Amino acid sequence: MIEARRLHILRAVADHRTVTAAAAALYLTPSAVSQQLTALEQETGHRLVERGAKGVRLTPAGEILLNHTNAVLAQLERAEAELAAYDSGAAGTVTVASFATGIAQVVAPAVTRLAGTSPGIRIRVQDAEGDASLPMVLDRQVDIAVAVEYRGAPPADDPRLAHVPLYAEPFDAVVPVSHRLADTPEVPLAELAKDPWIGPYPGNPCHDVVVLACENAGFQPRLEHSSDDFRAVVALASADAGVALVPRSALRGMDLTGVVVRPVDGVAPTRRVFAAVRRGAEGHPLIRPVLAALGEVAGE
Repeated sequence: MIEARRLHILRAVADHRTVTAAAAALYLTPSAVSQQLTALEQETGHRLVERGAKGVRLTPAGEILLNHTNAVLAQLERAEAELAAYDSGAAGTVTVASFATGIAQVVAPAVTRLAGTSPGIRIRVQDAEGDASLPMVLDRQVDIAVAVEYRGAPPADDPRLAHVPLYAEPFDAVVPVSHRLADTPEVPLAELAKDPWIGPYPGNPCHDVVVLACENAGFQPRLEHSSDDFRAVVALASADAGVALVPRSALRGMDLTGVVVRPVDGVAPTRRVFAAVRRGAEGHPLIRPVLAALGEVAGE
């Protein structure tokens, strides 16, 4: 195994042409430089330098090794620079867990923004629902969670987590085109009390939003079909399998053939989206710019 410090010495000798000058540049004694050169020749199995009256020069084998030395030392310089940047908070990796529409709504645009403002920060994204992403933050599996408020979630004043509000969006009613309320400008939720419902599984934060909205309208929804994929929810509604409440952003770009989307009459059910980090980490020089970017794109 070739030691990097001996490559430094080889290059210094090649640059300065004498052992004495190389030793002075490296703050070593000439005998120490000679010993390291001898050790490097033993490591490589080749004679690397020739000594003469006018100093030293590299042998052909020494020239070959010098070419590799320049590449190796340049890479080590880059490694040291990146480590120095990491220490200063200018470079490093931040892992973000978010539900799918949160990725599309704020995480992906924040990644684009950070590429221009903080190019040393690398973002790793994981798809995870809010009920999973918050424990992932607490367990140090990820750095930031983009989550939705739900019953049973850690509150904003939880001593373990710091919350950063991002955005709120309403749920719209999705009914089949043949539904009796398809032509109404707004759908009163109470009018859907006897309909079969399609919605997310219990544990999904959106499940809580739907159930709570129906409870506030005076009934418990009869959930006959369950899926955490809103494309599947809309497809089932288009097949006349039931009605649903779907976050507005999840409907963007979706095939809505066979369904009608209407706002909810009165106070619309809303999901509130926030970012969460372990408390105290919000000031970390890597995490702070990511939280700022998430907040900026959410406010646009």
